[in-house]
Amino acid sequence: MNRSSESDRRAAPPPGETSPSAGLPNPIAPPLREARERVVVAMSGGVDSSVAAGLLVRQGYEVLGITMQLWPSDLPTNHESGCCSLSAVEDARRVAHRLDIPHYVVNLREAFDRRVIADFIDEYARGRTPNPCIRCNRFIKFAAFLDRARALGARYIATGHYARVARDGETGRFRLLRSADPGKDQTYALYPLTQEQLAHTLFPLGDLIKERTREIAEGMGLANARKPDSQEICFVPNRDYGGFLARRAPETAKAGAIVDRAGTVLGRHEGIAHYTVGQRRRLGISAPAPLYVTEIRPQSAEIVVGSGDDLRASRLVADEFNWIAPPTQEPLAIEAKIRYTMKAVPARLLATAEGPVRVEFEQPQRAVAPGQSVVCYKGDAVIGGGVIREAA
Repeated sequence: MNRSSESDRRAAPPPGETSPSAGLPNPIAPPLREARERVVVAMSGGVDSSVAAGLLVRQGYEVLGITMQLWPSDLPTNHESGCCSLSAVEDARRVAHRLDIPHYVVNLREAFDRRVIADFIDEYARGRTPNPCIRCNRFIKFAAFLDRARALGARYIATGHYARVARDGETGRFRLLRSADPGKDQTYALYPLTQEQLAHTLFPLGDLIKERTREIAEGMGLANARKPDSQEICFVPNRDYGGFLARRAPETAKAGAIVDRAGTVLGRHEGIAHYTVGQRRRLGISAPAPLYVTEIRPQSAEIVVGSGDDLRASRLVADEFNWIAPPTQEPLAIEAKIRYTMKAVPARLLATAEGPVRVEFEQPQRAVAPGQSVVCYKGDAVIGGGVIREAA
């Protein structure tokens, strides 16, 4: 672990009994805390995590910044994609210097490769479409990172995610709530958080809209106040999923047939790594009506295509369901999202004592992709979420 700043070294006092606040109201208020609790902020070099650190400093916490070194060793050293590039480390270091807080770089490359990249490759090889950012949150940013923070004597970790945490006075459970900015809400990617992780996590931006975050960054004199948001998977340069997978898993680059639901061969493809359920581009097939990928068969290296109606599903089955609300076997009326960018739609959640859960939609949904996640809401609260196994 590398120290890149030498400022406040005072040890944190014994932890008090204060619970994480729901969004830390009045984020630009002056410090009000008498006992300085230590919090470690995951600093990605972007404006969101930088402002999160700055707000916590203003609120009187003893703040330490950590940037996680995650990028694979086989990427070029000038790779600039995402939140784990070399330039991100330098941006985070400059922000920490501006805020006068200690900054560390921790090497979590091995855990990231094993937990996130290996799963990404394995899922594509199985004909599924994974979400590596959710895996990263589950195993790295809120698991391995919390362990590192505790080793530094911190009670809390904090990130620049747009979400809120509050404690339910009746059940005692921590609730994960949507942020104040509907367009930036990131609860879809945070559903795997455990009660233990929620109890020790702060989301300082939960009550802000993105433009206000940038204004605060400018007021703090942060050079990255207008830095664009990252839109790429950090370990896949230039969004070249096919090329990345061909290097790491050559079987996903094996050419095969494009067939219709009856098995008729309509064309050829360059490898299943280039396709996901719902995709229309790169098929290279002339047809009277648009065709979409409806199924991927890795054993036979076949891509199955069909009409838009063939893409619609009324229900799905999900594994690895993580309950944030109290678990129940009673049917629940909910709203569900099967993609980060979609609007939550009315549905019903059905669970059993053990095993997968079912989600039944009021209206059929398009392109329910195995490997992606379904996240269930009740109002602003996240009920839980899981990984889609199959749709029907």
